[in-house]
Amino acid sequence: MIRLLAALILTCLALFPVQAQTVTKEKLTAALPKLRELARRAVAKGEVPGLSIGIVYRDEVVFLEGFGVREAGQAETVGADTVFQVASVSKPLAATVVAALVSDGVVTWDTRIRDLDPNFALPEAYPTAQVTIRDLLSHRSGLAASAGNDIEDLGFSREEILKRIRHTRPGGSFRADYAYSNFGFTAGAIAATRPTGKGWEELAEEKVYRPLGMQSTSSRAKDFILQPNRSSLHVRIDGKWTPLVRRNADAQAPAGGVSSNAKDMVQWLRLELGNGRYAGRPLIKEAALEQTRLPNIIRSVDPKTGVAGFYGMGWNVDFHERGVEWSHAGAFSAGARTLVHLLPAEKIGIVILSNAFPTGVPEGLAATFLDEVLTGKPSRDWIAYWNDIYDAKFGASAQRSAMAPYASQPVPLAPSMPLGA
Repeated sequence: MIRLLAALILTCLALFPVQAQTVTKEKLTAALPKLRELARRAVAKGEVPGLSIGIVYRDEVVFLEGFGVREAGQAETVGADTVFQVASVSKPLAATVVAALVSDGVVTWDTRIRDLDPNFALPEAYPTAQVTIRDLLSHRSGLAASAGNDIEDLGFSREEILKRIRHTRPGGSFRADYAYSNFGFTAGAIAATRPTGKGWEELAEEKVYRPLGMQSTSSRAKDFILQPNRSSLHVRIDGKWTPLVRRNADAQAPAGGVSSNAKDMVQWLRLELGNGRYAGRPLIKEAALEQTRLPNIIRSVDPKTGVAGFYGMGWNVDFHERGVEWSHAGAFSAGARTLVHLLPAEKIGIVILSNAFPTGVPEGLAATFLDEVLTGKPSRDWIAYWNDIYDAKFGASAQRSAMAPYASQPVPLAPSMPLGA
């Protein structure tokens, strides 16, 4: 597997040799007004009700603005401090939290889960005995992508869901197949906290949110609900963006339960682009953090070009003409789309939070902006391109999903009884 990964990475580098184009202050200055206008136009055309954008360049926050409204039909506008549910952009944030624990010597990336939690089990015996934090955060444990999702919708707690994933069918081969699993990722992150005796939510605050001054960021749904300046979720019903349901992702908090705003998120981008340094001081050891952005598994292969995409721990890792790229998208079918995209060689990163699903606006804005700062012009209409992808994949099902009987969680269920009861 390691040889195959190395060969594919070399193939990607050969297909996309690093180009001479680089980001300059002049290109950046020219690109920012275009991004602002493009975001305004996306909102005006009804492609999203609202969104917020933050950009970091060479450790400086160079763009921080909101567009549109927090809730369709209401007057309150989105600002840089409006709090959104970030969905799966929680994963790279969680990887940063675990990197802090690795940095402190609490665990290693290759600590076996069974050594942290003797009761943990996957569907098969060998992966159960051998699976590590690295495996679970890389989606290569063999656990099925859907494991735990349905019973989360039924109101089961995190503890109950993680106990039951042993009863699911495997989704692939251990360390050979990629299967994107919210509860596999959650299991790895939660296990890493066990030596501390503290809960995930508390450690995320202690290790990342508070040191970075992320005052509006939380891994608890109740904190999001208490935010006075928060965005609603929206789905398109009969052609109109509608705030239909709420989404409580506490059961999978490391994988999808963070709420934050652009103002806070850019501070985290500074830490990532600084390889563990923030405001001139080391916060997380570089050796621990860099492991999250190394390819651990093949995520996908483009059928046209044969170019592979990889997954690290909480990060998509890709090798394109722009060099190495770190990114992660987030989505709630109940009405959220988010994205973080970094070019580490250029020391530039962008975060986009939006309050609608399905939409390709976050990817479209990010791709257009990165084209502008590198080449001076977009290579295509990226928003239309990504909207077509999301509409084709999710358009027909998004409304049905949002209006399903369990779109709003029922009363939490009682814990399971022993089989002999």
